[in-house]
Amino acid sequence: MENRKAYVCIMAGGSGERFWPMSRQATPKHLLKLFSDQTLLEEAVRRLNGVVPQENILVLTNTVQLQDIRAALPFLAPEQIIAEPVRRDNAAAAALATALVRRRDPDAALALLASDAYIKDRATFARQLAKTLVRAAQGKALLTVGVKPNYPATGFGYLEMTDDRGDGFRKVARFVEKPDEATAKEYFERGNYAWNTCMFAWQVSAFVAEAEKNAPELAAFMRDFPANEFDAYLNERFPALPRISVDYAIMEKAASVETLPAEFDWDDVGTWTALPAHMPKDAAGNTLRGPVTVRDASNNIAVSNGRVIALCGVSDLVVVETADAVLVCHRDTVQDIKKLMPDLPEAVR
Repeated sequence: MENRKAYVCIMAGGSGERFWPMSRQATPKHLLKLFSDQTLLEEAVRRLNGVVPQENILVLTNTVQLQDIRAALPFLAPEQIIAEPVRRDNAAAAALATALVRRRDPDAALALLASDAYIKDRATFARQLAKTLVRAAQGKALLTVGVKPNYPATGFGYLEMTDDRGDGFRKVARFVEKPDEATAKEYFERGNYAWNTCMFAWQVSAFVAEAEKNAPELAAFMRDFPANEFDAYLNERFPALPRISVDYAIMEKAASVETLPAEFDWDDVGTWTALPAHMPKDAAGNTLRGPVTVRDASNNIAVSNGRVIALCGVSDLVVVETADAVLVCHRDTVQDIKKLMPDLPEAVR
């Protein structure tokens, strides 16, 4: 049953530079249809069916993407999709989302989620998110949903967890920065660490109280937020908010933080090399989409959006074709695609 006292805000303002040339400044990763006929953003919204009423869903984006996101989510009212006037880190987004919900109900529970993760087990996700929102509504702790590592990743922050107290929730002993390889392996083997995937939940009044103690600029922004028209206020006050993550600003300093370890699959789909885990591969290990022909080629990722791609005698490449640009790189260098941006013509960024 939908929780009418709960809200969900989806953050959709990222640039997704690692998915160039399909992602651009105006059409980033969360607006791509990578695994289905829905964008990653629409999939994120659809996963909330049955958790909260549709009118209790908010989407935060930026002015460049606003119209495209409203077009991608026509089933949401335009006022449910809000553009931040300038780019800030997610502490500012958390404060804005909390302020928007606080206008409606200062005791409501709010979940803050990313727009571009890929989750196939929607039923388990919905069940656990609903459980987290009920827990958050009690106001006794700020909540996260942590993901159990399936390999010793160095690209995520971690949560150190205490023992399960019988209800599935575990106390967060500390937040840990992205580790080096040896430390990540230690965390993986110990078993009481989870990836910090930036899935948060809290009671609105509890979050404001923590901000009053630890982030007064954010607290003042939420406290002064107008009850009615807020565009002028947002344009004036939001740019002055600090560039800081909600982890640093609030979560790491909060009196009590709990996490619910995820029982669902989760992939942040950070680069092109994430595709093979979710798409079919041919006998030579190639992951292909669109008109692609291969001969004596192996372990490649090739995505065509129209023109034929032909791979002959090559291995371990990523090749992505669009109408105005083609990417060719080694699989081991996909993390460096964003470094191309300053050198590319403005028209294709």
